[in-house]
Parts: sequence; C-alpha cells; structure tokens
Amino acid sequence: MKIHIGSKNKVKVTASHEAINMYPEIFPSPEIISIDIDVDLFGHPKNIEETVTGAITRAKKAHKKCDYSIGLEGGLIEVPHTKTGFMEINACVVFDGKNHHLGLSSAFEWPTEVSQAIISGQFDASQAFKQLNMTDQEKLGAAPGGICGFLTKGRHTREQQIKQSVIMAMIQLENSHLYK
Repeated sequence: MKIHIGSKNKVKVTASHEAINMYPEIFPSPEIISIDIDVDLFGHPKNIEETVTGAITRAKKAHKKCDYSIGLEGGLIEVPHTKTGFMEINACVVFDGKNHHLGLSSAFEWPTEVSQAIISGQFDASQAFKQLNMTDQEKLGAAPGGICGFLTKGRHTREQQIKQSVIMAMIQLENSHLYK
C-alpha cells in the first residue's frame, strides 16, 4: 500500500510514519513516500479555515499514484480568553482520492510577541522566534521537538502533536461505518 505525505519536513514525516504504523489493518505493508508540496496560500495560516484548507491542499496535491495521501498544516486559530487571542493547532487530512478525513491536535499559545509577528504577516513562527532572540536556530519548527517541544522543554513535542492529529483523522477511517 502506497502512502504519500505532502511534506519533506522530517518532523512531519517522522510523526506520520509513527501514526501510520499504528494501523496495520488499514495500512498493511505501507510504502511511505514524502513529497515536496508547495502550498504558500497564506503564509502562516491565521485561522482554522486557512489551516484546514492548507492540509486539504497538501493531501490532494500529494495524491498521485497512491492509495492514501496525508496533508499536514500548522496554523493559528482564534481562541477567546487567551492572552493573545490565538492558539497554534495542527490539522491532518488523510485523503483516499475521493474523501478527506480530518483530524486536529491539541493547541497551545505562542508567546505574545510571536503571535503579533505572525498575525501582522511580518514573520512565520520560526523567523519570529529567531528575530525576537528566543532562539538561534533558523528553522525551530523543523527541529526535533519543534517549537512546542522548545516551549514545553521537551514535555510535549511537535512530533507528538502531529501524530495526534493523524490519529484523530484516522478515527473516521477506522470507524467508517459511523461516518456515512
């Protein structure tokens, strides 16, 4: 069974591999291939619509000569009663060529200055952390653990968050009889 992941980001690919391997009954002998997909529709997604649309677009663009494709997108969503008004979430879409199956991860709040830089369109998250002297890494979001791991001091990583979104999307495939 061939599965395409719409990203070359090692963090996304590793997390997807781990989640896929949890479903041998759905993905027997998976051949997992990461595909570089260019989806620069909005810069860093700033709402749930952009985040989910980015994941759908990645999944659909990656679905070429395969059984399933996976699209992953991180983005901000508006959340009342937060310090900044926003939280970061990961969306996963598993696409079978006809239907897309959506899952979301847990969410967390960026530091205030980072949220402001993203919302203003000035920087993406990695750039904001670097420009605001919070890290010296160029692509903190692509580093092992990601920004979530950086902020939680390794207690919860980006890999875990992405894996969670894949598992949430898999609920629909694993229980397809409930989603007609």
